[in-house]
Amino acid sequence: PQRGAGPTRPGTPPPTNTAERKDYREMWVRVLGSAAGGGFPQWNCSCPRCSAARTGSRPCLRRSQSSIAISADRRRWFLFNTSPDVQSQLESFPALHTESGSVVPLQSVLLTDAELDHTLGLLLMREGRSLDVHATESVYQTLTSGTSLLRTLEAYCPVTWQPVIPGAEVMLGDGLSYCAFDVPTTKPMRFPGSVANGRVVGYRVTDTINGRSLVYLPCVQELTPAILKEFTGSSVLLVDGTFWSDDEMPGLGLATKTSRDMGHVPIDGPGGSLELLSWQHIERRIYIHINNTNPILLDDSPERAYLDRHGLEVAVDGLELEI
Repeated sequence: PQRGAGPTRPGTPPPTNTAERKDYREMWVRVLGSAAGGGFPQWNCSCPRCSAARTGSRPCLRRSQSSIAISADRRRWFLFNTSPDVQSQLESFPALHTESGSVVPLQSVLLTDAELDHTLGLLLMREGRSLDVHATESVYQTLTSGTSLLRTLEAYCPVTWQPVIPGAEVMLGDGLSYCAFDVPTTKPMRFPGSVANGRVVGYRVTDTINGRSLVYLPCVQELTPAILKEFTGSSVLLVDGTFWSDDEMPGLGLATKTSRDMGHVPIDGPGGSLELLSWQHIERRIYIHINNTNPILLDDSPERAYLDRHGLEVAVDGLELEI
């Protein structure tokens, strides 16, 4: 895993002087999954990128569906989205393994939306003793009245809904806080009856001791001035990298909808995320939630080289950040 995104770099030990250690603190982030829905390669796709992953004809890494975990002490973790791959993702992360007779130090899930690739993993957490689910009213309604995921989960495990209100600062625990922000979208609602506002949110997670923060935004249709303002002062940005171009899916003959039709700002082109993020003063800008058709998944692609020249990164499963 790639490491290093804070006051120290790989191989740099913490301060040993007592006075220096007083203010020494890191927030830890683990990218559990970095792909969009379906993962990479996607089971029913034979696009050039998926074919390369299967045959090994081009350098690339397989990826599971997107989710991250955050901790202030590497002992208790908070999960952001729960993909259908959550079992293998947690199993591949030793910090979330149980010791003899102990409980996995994970009890809270924060959701950015109600999409299946971000919520189906909730059902796989039914063996837990209890679960706190942080979600907006819109997402909560969808998961109870629409997909019924939470109602099903509650039959196995006590679930406590923690309402997420955009703009409100919430103490998460262990010296971490979060503030959600609304991410407007015109993507059609699959489940009638959901509240229109709050269907998609991003999160700014702050270490209240060292003051450093991470913005997690895996789905965004347009990077509006209001959303760009949310990035100000952040140390790390994990942002929607679903599609390279707006016409990516139609161009491959895989769909008729554009990137924006599906609720995702493309990386390239006018108004694309690369154009708007290149000048952002953020230590690390990392694309996540990458669709299987996106050429940046190939390590030797011109698109990947273009991102490298502009200082933007591409997330991989297992990436760890110290903030």
